[in-house]
Amino acid sequence: MDYRKLLEIIPTGKWEIVSGKLIDFILTSKNDDKMPGHLANVILYQWQNGTLKNETGITALLRAAVLLEPEKTITMFNELQMANVAEQIKETLGS
Repeated sequence: MDYRKLLEIIPTGKWEIVSGKLIDFILTSKNDDKMPGHLANVILYQWQNGTLKNETGITALLRAAVLLEPEKTITMFNELQMANVAEQIKETLGS
């Protein structure tokens, strides 16, 4: 999945909300064993630099959330009235 292209269809005005929700999914996931070490390091680096709400940070969060909690991520985008994003994720996952 091209997460940068996915990010392009998320309105920038919603980035802060999306970032917060994705962080919640990642931190509360019971599937943390699926998180690759390099991705965790990218997210930690972005967090330390206060850049989890920019393009690079949200891209990393999207990648992690889809990996750890794909259904919750899809539901969240539908609830935020971004069905096109949810559909893109579903298509990529083959759901």
